[in-house]
Amino acid sequence: MPTKNVVVTGRQAKMIDRLVSSGQYQNASEVLREGLRLVQERDREEKAKLKALRAAVQVGIDDLEAGRYVEFRDSHSLREYLRSLAEDAVRGVAEKAAAE
Repeated sequence: MPTKNVVVTGRQAKMIDRLVSSGQYQNASEVLREGLRLVQERDREEKAKLKALRAAVQVGIDDLEAGRYVEFRDSHSLREYLRSLAEDAVRGVAEKAAAE
């Protein structure tokens, strides 16, 4: 396995020592490998989130281009529209619960 020299801060060294002495890891290399696995996992999650965000943006663009949107004159009419959506959602949940 290739060897790399890594410089860490004093605080990081103490953390590594604490994790090893707790028995959670056998040595500093295990701690650092776990840290790298977490970085890889975070990178995968960020890529997945970005892909989902891009897909959602495309849905919005497609809806706009197809004329599937609602315009509001002012913030009051937007609030009223959102209130009616919320009431419809609550009513739908209540009707579903009553049917069960």
